[in-house]
Amino acid sequence: MKRGILIFILVFLNSLNGMAQLQEGTVSHLSKRMTMNLRQKTVKQVLQEMSTAGHFYFSYNARLINQDSVVNIQVQNESVREVLERLFKGTVDCKENGSYVFLRYAIHQLQIEPDQIVTGDQLYAISGYVTDLKTGKKLKQASVFERKLLQSTLTDEQGYFSLRFKGDYKEVVLTASKETYKDTSLVFLADIHIQPQTYHPAENEPQGGWFEGLQSLGISRFLLSSRQKIQDLNVGHFLANTPFQVSFLPGVSSQGIMSSRIVNTVSLNVLGGYTAGVDGVELGGLFNLNLKDMRSFQAAGLMNVVGGKVEGVQLGGVHNLVRGTLRGVQAAGVFNWVREASDGVQLAGVLNLVDRDQKGVQAAGILNYNGKRADGGQIAGLSNINHGELNGFQISPLFNYTQHNKGLQIGLINYAGINDGLSLGLIHLSKNGYRQLAFSINELSNLEVSLKTGNAALYTLLTAAKNTSATEQMETFGLGMGHDRWFGKRFAGGLLVKGQYVYRGNWDYQNTLFRVEMPLQLTIMKVVSLVGGPAYSVFMDHSAGNVPIGNAYKKEIAPATHHRFTETTRGWWGWNVGIHLF
Repeated sequence: MKRGILIFILVFLNSLNGMAQLQEGTVSHLSKRMTMNLRQKTVKQVLQEMSTAGHFYFSYNARLINQDSVVNIQVQNESVREVLERLFKGTVDCKENGSYVFLRYAIHQLQIEPDQIVTGDQLYAISGYVTDLKTGKKLKQASVFERKLLQSTLTDEQGYFSLRFKGDYKEVVLTASKETYKDTSLVFLADIHIQPQTYHPAENEPQGGWFEGLQSLGISRFLLSSRQKIQDLNVGHFLANTPFQVSFLPGVSSQGIMSSRIVNTVSLNVLGGYTAGVDGVELGGLFNLNLKDMRSFQAAGLMNVVGGKVEGVQLGGVHNLVRGTLRGVQAAGVFNWVREASDGVQLAGVLNLVDRDQKGVQAAGILNYNGKRADGGQIAGLSNINHGELNGFQISPLFNYTQHNKGLQIGLINYAGINDGLSLGLIHLSKNGYRQLAFSINELSNLEVSLKTGNAALYTLLTAAKNTSATEQMETFGLGMGHDRWFGKRFAGGLLVKGQYVYRGNWDYQNTLFRVEMPLQLTIMKVVSLVGGPAYSVFMDHSAGNVPIGNAYKKEIAPATHHRFTETTRGWWGWNVGIHLF
C-alpha cells in the first residue's frame, strides 16, 4: 500500500450500537434496566410498555415483525437489550439514535472483504466484496456506505463494490447493510485529517413505519428506482443533516442514492427529488418526495409527498399528501390528503381529506372529508363529511354529514347521527332529532301538513296548507324555523317563525304571509303529541283585490278584526291546533 496508511483494522460490529454518540452523563436506552410482568401480552403491547417505561420510542417495519404474537415474559432488573433478545430470540437487530430505538429483522451476518485500497494526494479508494459470514456467498444489492462523508453504493451481482473519496482523511468507516442481515463495519485509520463539515447526525428520528408507509402509498412504484428502494430497506436506520442538495430526478442528485437518508436545509429539484426530509425550503419542478418530515416551506409544480409530518406551508399544483400530521397551510389545485391529524388550513380546488382529527379550516371546491373529531370548519362547494364529532361548523350548498353534531351545520340537507348542535337548511336528519309529520288547522286553513326535522334547539318546518271552502279557497306553502323548550319528557313550549306564499288563483302576484306561532306540546304516546297555541300573522297583499271575478278563491285574507299597517299590509292574532306523529 502507498504511504499514509498506518493501521488497517477489520472490526465486526453487531448492530453499530457502539457508534451512537450519547451525551455525556446520559444512559443508553438499550442499557436502561426494567422490571416488568408481561403476561399474555402481544409483542406490540410489550414494546409500548417498554417505550413508556424507558421514555424512548421504537421504530420498526411492521411487515417483518409479528406484532400480534402473544408472549409471557417475567423481567427482573434486565436491560432493554436483554429483554429484546429474549423477546425476539436473537432475530432482531437493535440500534439507537436520539430518542429512538430502531428494530430490524436480522437473522444473518455479513462481512466486508476488502480487495483493493488505494491512497494518494486527496484521494482514498476502497473496493471489495460483501459476503455471508456463514456460507461465504457473495451478496448482491447490499448497501456499502460511509456515514460521515454521505457516500454510498450497492454491490453488483457478484457482491462487488467500489467507493472513491476525495479530501484529507483521518479515518474511513465503511458500513455494509442488507435487509435481514446484521450491519457490519470496517474501519480504516490513517495519519491524515478528516473534516466532514456538512455532516450532522439527525436529532429527531421518525416514528416507526415511515418508510413502509411511503412505500405502501404506491408512489415508489412509479417514481423511485429499484436501487433507491433497496438502499432504503438496507440502511433504514441511518439519517443525517446537510445544508443543501440539488436533484434532477430521484437518485440523480448531488447526494446520489444516499439522498433519502439526508435531511436538507435547502433542497432544489429540477424535475423531482427524493430526500429524508426538509428543514427549510424545498422547490420541485414537478414533484418532491420526503421520507420523513417537512418544516417551513415546500412547493412543486405537480405534487408533494411527505412520509412524516408537515410544519409550515406546502403548495402543490395538483396534489399534496402528508402521511403524518399537518400543522400549517396546505394548498393544491386538485387534492390534499393528510393521513393523520391536521391543525391548520387545507385549500383545494376539488377535495380535502384528513383521516383523523381536524382543527383549523378545510375549504374545497367540491368535498371535504374528516375521519374523526373536527374542531374547525369545513367549507365546500358541494358537500362536507365528518366521521366523528363535529365541534366546529360545516357549510355547503347541498349536503353535510357528521356522526355527532355539537357545532353548526349549514346546508340544504344536513345529517347527524346524534344532533346536539344547530342545523340550518331545508332538511335535517338525525337519530335523536325530530322526524315528525304534523297535521293542523288554523284560522286561515282547514288542513295544514308539515314535516319537522332538526332538534329542540333548532328545527326546520316544510309546510303546505289549504282552505277547501267552495267560496274561500286558498293554498299556502313555505318554510319555517323554530325552537322548543322541554319541561320534562312530555311537555314543551316553543316559538316558530314561518314564511309562506299565498296562492289565490293567480301566480302573477307575490302574496306573502309571515306567521309567528307559540305552540304548546303535550306528548300523550311515544309517537303522538298534541300541539296548539296562539299565533300572530302579517300578510302583504300585492294583488290589491285583482282576483278574477267568479273565482272561488278567497279575496280577503285578513279577518274583520285586524291591524292595518299600510295599504297592502295587515296583521292579526290567530291560533293553531294539531297533532304530531313520530
